[in-house]
Amino acid sequence: MQFFARLSLVIFLLLAIASAAPVDDMPEHVLRGGLPNIFAKLQKGGEVSIAYLGGSITAQPGYRVKTFEWFKKEYPHAKLKEINAAIGGTGSDLGVFRVGQDVLAHKPDLMFVEFAVNDGGAAPEQIHRCMEGIVRQAWRANPETDICFVYTIANAMIDEWKTGKLPRSVTAMEQLAEHYGIPSIHFGLPIAKLAAADKLIIDKPLPKNDDEKKAIGDKVVFAPDKVHPHVSTGHQIYFEAAERAFIELRTVGKPAAHELKTPFVADNLENAKLIPLSKAKLSAGWKKLPADHKLKGFFNRLPEIWQANQPGDSIDFKFKGTAVGIYDLLGPDCGQVKVTLDGKPAEKPTSRFDSYCTYHRLGSFFPSRALPDAEHTLRLEIHPDQADKAKIITDKKAYAADPKRFDDHQWYAGAIMLVGDQVE
Repeated sequence: MQFFARLSLVIFLLLAIASAAPVDDMPEHVLRGGLPNIFAKLQKGGEVSIAYLGGSITAQPGYRVKTFEWFKKEYPHAKLKEINAAIGGTGSDLGVFRVGQDVLAHKPDLMFVEFAVNDGGAAPEQIHRCMEGIVRQAWRANPETDICFVYTIANAMIDEWKTGKLPRSVTAMEQLAEHYGIPSIHFGLPIAKLAAADKLIIDKPLPKNDDEKKAIGDKVVFAPDKVHPHVSTGHQIYFEAAERAFIELRTVGKPAAHELKTPFVADNLENAKLIPLSKAKLSAGWKKLPADHKLKGFFNRLPEIWQANQPGDSIDFKFKGTAVGIYDLLGPDCGQVKVTLDGKPAEKPTSRFDSYCTYHRLGSFFPSRALPDAEHTLRLEIHPDQADKAKIITDKKAYAADPKRFDDHQWYAGAIMLVGDQVE
């Protein structure tokens, strides 16, 4: 079985690199070591936890909900718990820092990882570091946790799939999946097949009446925005691909602890962690948000949330390690941050406001991802200058309706993202 799994991967990667065959010849899933631990536990009944780590596609009530319902239906004697660890607009570079808090703390038996779309612009080297960090953290916490990579699709990736070539992010993830024997399901493949057969409408509202249904004929309307599938169409196709994989996966492998092999890349982020902001040195202007604050909906993601809004309000942090970042919020009232690392100020401030900031959402930024493994100092201050929000914002009407809502220097921060250790 292992021989055929490896042969399948070789064929798969050759297609990805050489575009040697049409999309119809590509495998929809690669079984590798299977998911033997979770299926054995489901068969026995009892408590079983399934986690979904990903971006906004996973956050939708789509494949996540549909696959979880499949497990409940197929194994009615098991008591299933869902761990929804999806955050829109985020990739594996944040996922590797939050997996411990958002997933592993809940002791999952199975973890799905979905970052192919949001990692689409990332370098393969970064994907390797982050995705391997997720895997190694999971198996360090519990070597019996099964992992499955799932690859969703966006419009920009379809042409590659259609020609039998894997998108760059998927290729990078498949290399890791092969190294660790992790099964993968290629949700994007049946979508690409529909596109190749001219039976896909990538971005359109679902038809509302018979005339609209007649106009699209036998074509499938995938998504309203080229990325986030309609639950009844695109996500249903994703689910059906998962179901086909599950039927085969539950016959593969024997329950056992997963092996933490020699790392695929030496600089993987296995030691990535979140450190609550309160562990840093905060200036007097910082206040911890109370339990009833309007932003309390983010308390389940950020370890804690602190607020400051005066230019010069600062955070000082000393550490020994190779990468440091900030886990915070973006929003309409947010300002800019001056970054000084090892005494050297950055050339320009980092804005906590972008073109989508008509509302608050989770964000992150990295003063550095590649530092020598030595002691470092980080100072962050609210910058006195404000970004030109009226120019930056996409929704001009929202800005014009209430410009005062955008007129502030707020910064809401919750944690330090660190590869290394804090120095007291």
